[in-house]
Amino acid sequence: MTLLNNVFLQRPNDRMIIVQILVIIFLCINMFILLFVSDILVILTYYQFTIQVWLCIISTIFVLMYTFVTPVTLTAMTLECYVAICMPLRHGQLCSTRSTMYCILIIHVLSSGPCIIILSMFFASASLKFYKQSIICSVEAFTLYRWQDHVRSAVYQCYFLIMGITIAYSYVQIMKVAKAASGDKKKLTHKGLKTVILHAFQLLLCLIQLWCPFIETAVLQIDLRLFIDVRYSNYIMFSIAPRCLSPLIYGLRDEHFFLVLKSLMPTSSCSK
Repeated sequence: MTLLNNVFLQRPNDRMIIVQILVIIFLCINMFILLFVSDILVILTYYQFTIQVWLCIISTIFVLMYTFVTPVTLTAMTLECYVAICMPLRHGQLCSTRSTMYCILIIHVLSSGPCIIILSMFFASASLKFYKQSIICSVEAFTLYRWQDHVRSAVYQCYFLIMGITIAYSYVQIMKVAKAASGDKKKLTHKGLKTVILHAFQLLLCLIQLWCPFIETAVLQIDLRLFIDVRYSNYIMFSIAPRCLSPLIYGLRDEHFFLVLKSLMPTSSCSK
């Protein structure tokens, strides 16, 4: 622990400054609670602050569940696009207000699965003395035995495969419709195809985040400094970026928003 503390203290603070700048920018674009909570945990972990176990459990429940809410929501949005293109007559029925509320509920139920499994294993194996301690809050703190890490890995990969297959299937089906379409329908289909590709890219970044703990664990066995570098990069690329792409993508694709943004941009002297 002393070595870890020394390494953290020796690292330049410009990294945390960069993270905070990115978080502030994206919070201004999209007031995302998960981003705020995860950023607080990153700061606490980076500077080796400890908190009570019960507080860490509450924070972990929130962060774990909403870590999965993003990719599951992207998968649901891809399925909605698939229904709109491939089953247009059923789109209005399946995408009603009531169905949307049910979909939101299902998304949260599915996203809470990994959190329930991880914390159930922890509660079943942790001693009462552990709850009285102060710890550096992270998901790894709740993995007390090696087999728990294997179970977590299996759950993550299961989610990865299901969501990946869903995206691939939707893409292939929309591609088939796009080839057979013509006229206005062809334009609409290609627009839907672009949307699926954007969702697939965001989902890829989110799903790579599910691999990060295992990559970081392997790197930690090699070199501690390399571990810190990898964790820092993973947080920016696979935690911050994918959760802030949606407002940027859909904002720029909206014609009214794009025109307003374009009018606010300073015009060059050449255009004058």
